[in-house]
Amino acid sequence: MAQTMKVRKGDVVHILRGKDAGKEGRVLEALPKQGRVVVENINVVKRHRRPRPIQNTTGLGGGGMTPGGIIDLPAPLPVSNVMVVCPVCGKPTRVGTIEKTVRDRKVRVRVCKKCGEEMDRG
Repeated sequence: MAQTMKVRKGDVVHILRGKDAGKEGRVLEALPKQGRVVVENINVVKRHRRPRPIQNTTGLGGGGMTPGGIIDLPAPLPVSNVMVVCPVCGKPTRVGTIEKTVRDRKVRVRVCKKCGEEMDRG
């Protein structure tokens, strides 16, 4: 993807298409090179895992095993299938950017296209 993604880790997103359309969830991981995001409890797939020893056990308790079996994992979905939910107005919205001066530095800040409020507070 040549263009930067407007979705970041920790954002709440609304799912537009797919088996989970209409649901909302928090972004666990953003994958800009693939143009995908992993959203918690959305696009869940089952994977069969073998029990494996825990790596890097330093003292206290010795080695252990990670349990095997069938586990549920959230799979990545295309970023075009999600829309960021504005933390101020609470509605799914498009994201714009403005340049703002903070401590004599220009900073790009994401803004909600519906209410015009800043999305990056902190």
